[in-house]
Amino acid sequence: MKRTFNLIKTEFKRFFNNDVLVAIFFGAPLLYGILFGFVYRQAKVVNLPVAVVDMDQSELSDKIIDALNDNENIDIKDVFSSTANLKEEHLKKDYVAVIRIPEHFQNQINQARHPELLIELNMSNILNANFASKSIQRVLGTLNAGIEIEALKKKGLNPEIAKNKFESFKISYHKLYNPNSNYLYFMLPALLGAIMQQVIFLAMALVFSRDFEDGYWKKLTSFSKNPFYLIFIKLIPYLILSAIVWTIVGIIYNYFEIAFNVFNFPMLWIVILLTLAAMFIGMLFSLLIPSQLKATEFLMVISTPAFILSGFTWPLSAMPKWIKFISNAIPLTHFLQAFKKIAIYGGSFGAINSQMKALLIIIIVSFTLTFLGLALKLKSNE
Repeated sequence: MKRTFNLIKTEFKRFFNNDVLVAIFFGAPLLYGILFGFVYRQAKVVNLPVAVVDMDQSELSDKIIDALNDNENIDIKDVFSSTANLKEEHLKKDYVAVIRIPEHFQNQINQARHPELLIELNMSNILNANFASKSIQRVLGTLNAGIEIEALKKKGLNPEIAKNKFESFKISYHKLYNPNSNYLYFMLPALLGAIMQQVIFLAMALVFSRDFEDGYWKKLTSFSKNPFYLIFIKLIPYLILSAIVWTIVGIIYNYFEIAFNVFNFPMLWIVILLTLAAMFIGMLFSLLIPSQLKATEFLMVISTPAFILSGFTWPLSAMPKWIKFISNAIPLTHFLQAFKKIAIYGGSFGAINSQMKALLIIIIVSFTLTFLGLALKLKSNE
């Protein structure tokens, strides 16, 4: 026990002697968590720049512009009477949308000719375009209904009958889980999960490769040549350190007042499984690639696209089968699916059985390969 304690103590020392690793392991989740939290703290997109080409110059077109300006998501930056300088201004101010009101718009409405408003969406940023589109549609839909109802009333219909004639049925929306469309709730948990996987990968990429490079491997194996024992010695310090960092991540959620329950037993288990899966994958690469730099580079190749491949922002069902296969081999994919079910949907262990099984398979496979690789390495050194 004394020897085991001393070896674990040595692993802690070797970790803290690497200033860069310490800074990344503790600093990355904290720094990125706070940075991303403040990036998305506003929670929704407001004041998106929009231009209006008002070729009608009427009372109705002024009413449309005022109504659009009253919506918090969009901001009417410019109103043009023609398209002469539109392209130049578009390049300068990067409008999210351009709304074109044609000539004789009000007169054609009065004559029931159903004129058309043209809305040009800037799709270079799909998120901004969607926000702008919904806001513009909401404003113009309300105005459209009001104009139609007023026209019916002018024809002598009772106001209530005119309203009912226009609205044959009502539509109600009930937003679940994130009713305010809070972007902070959507992005921060996923980004922090991705960061945690990445820092664990980075730390574990060094556990054996560093030993091979600085000669500590010979000293370590002089104490024991049991692969289980060596894996245990390497694992314990990083499990303890990871627990500290995960606690910091949970505190970041609370700091930004994200209404997720992340301190519960299902979440604890899924965090442990992600940590172990990432550790054994990192350990395997560290063993197979006896170079700190190369092992780190290979793991970064896996970690960099992990967030995109996880299905968190783009559904897995829309990806090719071979991409899904790669995605299912990455621990983050199953962690984010389980996180959503536990923290957002309020689910229990039963809701995350498939994700827990997937992570357990990754753990068993990566541990087995690490054990076999370590056994072969020890045998070759005899």
